[in-house]
Amino acid sequence: MRATAQGHIIQLDGIRFIAIALVLIDHLFVAVNVIPFGALGVTIFFVLSGFLISRILLKSKEKSYGTPDGFKKYLRKFLIRRTIRIFPVYYLTIFLLYIFNVPPVREKLAWLALYGTNIYMAYNKTWMGSVDHLWSLAVEEQVYLFFPFLIFFVPKSKLVPVLGIMGILSLAFRFVYFFMKEDFTSDDWIVTYVSTPACLDSFALGGFMAWMQLYKNDFFIKLFNKSWPVMVGLLAWILLQFWAKSFEQKFNFAFVVLDRTVSSAFGFFLIGRAVMGYNGFMAAFLENQVSVYLGKISYGLYLYHNFVYNHFHSGPTYPTVRLFNKIYQYIPDLRGSVTFEALVVIALTIAAASVSWHFFEKPINAIKDKYAN
Repeated sequence: MRATAQGHIIQLDGIRFIAIALVLIDHLFVAVNVIPFGALGVTIFFVLSGFLISRILLKSKEKSYGTPDGFKKYLRKFLIRRTIRIFPVYYLTIFLLYIFNVPPVREKLAWLALYGTNIYMAYNKTWMGSVDHLWSLAVEEQVYLFFPFLIFFVPKSKLVPVLGIMGILSLAFRFVYFFMKEDFTSDDWIVTYVSTPACLDSFALGGFMAWMQLYKNDFFIKLFNKSWPVMVGLLAWILLQFWAKSFEQKFNFAFVVLDRTVSSAFGFFLIGRAVMGYNGFMAAFLENQVSVYLGKISYGLYLYHNFVYNHFHSGPTYPTVRLFNKIYQYIPDLRGSVTFEALVVIALTIAAASVSWHFFEKPINAIKDKYAN
């Protein structure tokens, strides 16, 4: 495992970069792309979160279980660290969107403030405009509400079966919901995509990976010491996409029910191999300074990109659209170039996320340990 002295696994920043790149490609090339790269990127984030959070909680449990006020200290440390990392920049963003009256923030403020956007979307079977993408942050926060209890109170010898049941139930939820509907539509798909129960197989696999690393390390090393399982996982995902495209109905069994599980399995092997440490080209790519940096600021990249530009919701008076039009006045041949517009949006998003990281997130992160201990 290639890690810093503080235990930070270096190649995981490169994995974060891959995940956010997939999301950006999907959202910025939505007019021409038909492959669910964004869903794959979000799923990789979910598996990674499941791994890291479970690893943190299991290590914390080892120190606090059976001690006076052990659970209280364990929970307090986890919640403070998560709160300091996630809440400040999220609520600053919501505040600015409210001030500038970006729809639908004022109308849906309570849902946004309480991390309930995915619940709103699933209940109403609708998207939420420029704040669509915040559903995945809501899922993560909802998982954080019960995962600490699950990890602490379930004996480590019983944790794998519990995680397995959680993963199976998640798959079953999508399966049952799909076959309950005689004519499954895009509105129905929202329920099976953004509902927290529909995402739990990803977190379960991440949790299983953490358990293996801590308690079955020999098996962990044997499983993730080679790169071929990653290639098998990628091939399975590619074949699933071909199968999904073979149906006349876009929202079919392969896409609705199986895609997240197969994507999670690919993410499982991709991340596990990175924990062990890739060699050769992949090591050079994941440990490259650019990949590592963009992985570090991936939270900001994800949070801000839809507000820099949204294909469906940025109207003619939107600042980025006005910038495009200004450029087209001088270089008219660029008009209509999806690639050019994507590059501009990426550059602006990186700039916004960089400012956020260096002047807001990073200074706040520095106080996590001080207040958690």
